[in-house]
Amino acid sequence: MNLFRLVGDMAHLASFLVLLLKLLASRSANGISLKTQELFFLVFVTRYVDLFFHFVSLYNTLMKLLFLMFSGAIVYVIRFREPFRSTYDKSHDAFLHLKFAVLPCALLALV
Repeated sequence: MNLFRLVGDMAHLASFLVLLLKLLASRSANGISLKTQELFFLVFVTRYVDLFFHFVSLYNTLMKLLFLMFSGAIVYVIRFREPFRSTYDKSHDAFLHLKFAVLPCALLALV
């Protein structure tokens, strides 16, 4: 086990937990970009698609599943659960992520 990978993975998991705890403690999604969280989730889904076809190790599989689960949970909570849904401010989250991030990357992936 690579120590740097372990420390990096634990820091990444801690960041998910801090964000979820911040959401739950404040009962508000104010100041959090849903579009950024959706892009993170999309990155994890596409990056870890090999999870169902290639087994590396139990640790690797567990970390991938946790990253997918936490990222999906954050998007779900902000998009669908009250009071987070009503406290999310779309007007301040104005980045056109589909137009400037998702579509160009999808087109470049096909080239």
